[in-house]
Amino acid sequence: MSAQENRVMALSEWEDRWQEGKTGFHRSEVHNLLESNLDKVVCGRNEVRFFFPLCGKAVDMKWLADMGHTVVGVEISEKGIKQFFAEQILAFNEEPVPAIPGAKVFKSTDEKISIYQCDLYKFSSTVGGKFGGIWDRGALVAINPYDRQKYATLLMSLMNNDCRYLVDTLEYNPELYKGPPFFVSEEDVKNLFGGGCDIELLESVDAFEEKHKSWGLGSLTEKVYLLAPKAQ
Repeated sequence: MSAQENRVMALSEWEDRWQEGKTGFHRSEVHNLLESNLDKVVCGRNEVRFFFPLCGKAVDMKWLADMGHTVVGVEISEKGIKQFFAEQILAFNEEPVPAIPGAKVFKSTDEKISIYQCDLYKFSSTVGGKFGGIWDRGALVAINPYDRQKYATLLMSLMNNDCRYLVDTLEYNPELYKGPPFFVSEEDVKNLFGGGCDIELLESVDAFEEKHKSWGLGSLTEKVYLLAPKAQ
């Protein structure tokens, strides 16, 4: 991480990416690593409350809601949130969030999906409750590296005792590309979450694509971990 530890992306830069349509991180299909590992997250439960940090307009939210789960996301870009509801053909209501000045929450009319438009670090279990499932794709790898401990503390505070947290990470040579998405090693995951969670590596796949050549990379590995709160 040394080559990237001082890299900073301001919230306004993420906003600009949405405004300019520079959202190459968005996927139009449900993520294969969520699909292949969903059973390990759900563990036979019905109506699980899922949290999506930095959710963008992830189609995975609608996919889970259609299975009967409820989804809460946090996203800074109002444009991204509105695109989600438009593209999924979902009617929604918009409300202020009294606990977070200036924040809004966008809720599908069936209340299966709620997306908070705010700074992630202003969100808390007081605002949105706790969760039985978390899908972290494009969040841990997107936050500024020096914010990781703050991020991990927040995520662990949102976990119910039976929560299962699926986190998607990327490994490559960080000397060659400054990010985001940032390099996150297995050691990083253990250092951040190992104090409060049991951690299992579920899958490691070669995720190198043609576009990664333009990042200056010759290889890229995607790894997905399953985190569960340690028994108290």
